[in-house]
Amino acid sequence: MPEITFARLREIDPAEIAAHMSDARVAEHMPLLTFEWDPIAAERFIVSKERCWERDGLGHWAFLADGEYVGWGGFQKEGEEWDYGLVLKPERFGLGAQISRKAIDFARRDDRIPFVTFLLPPSRTNLSALKRLGAVLLGTHDYDGVRFLKYRLETA
Repeated sequence: MPEITFARLREIDPAEIAAHMSDARVAEHMPLLTFEWDPIAAERFIVSKERCWERDGLGHWAFLADGEYVGWGGFQKEGEEWDYGLVLKPERFGLGAQISRKAIDFARRDDRIPFVTFLLPPSRTNLSALKRLGAVLLGTHDYDGVRFLKYRLETA
């Protein structure tokens, strides 16, 4: 099993993030991904995620496996809720459970995060790992005109 570490997105080459986000297998479960990624778009993305860190003291990370970039995600404040997201390179999809366990353990130790929400597109049909964590389906949620399944996991 690889060693999983979290880094800031600004530590990753924007061209690598652009290549990751340009993969059609990534876009398959990201209905809000409606533009083409290039290094400039990736740089804008990194800047927007760094603003979350400045505003909230927490935000999305780059996920590394044995020091290699494998994806991004983490916690982003949506109103009063902390939403968890995970976007991995397709060849690293198998690391999702390991990365998510580490992130959820972080949330359980952070007093700012009494619960975590997850917004998943209805195209995601294998939700057994989420249910094993103890997440409960709250229903559907519209975000930017797109319907998502919304789950909640108590962390406190």
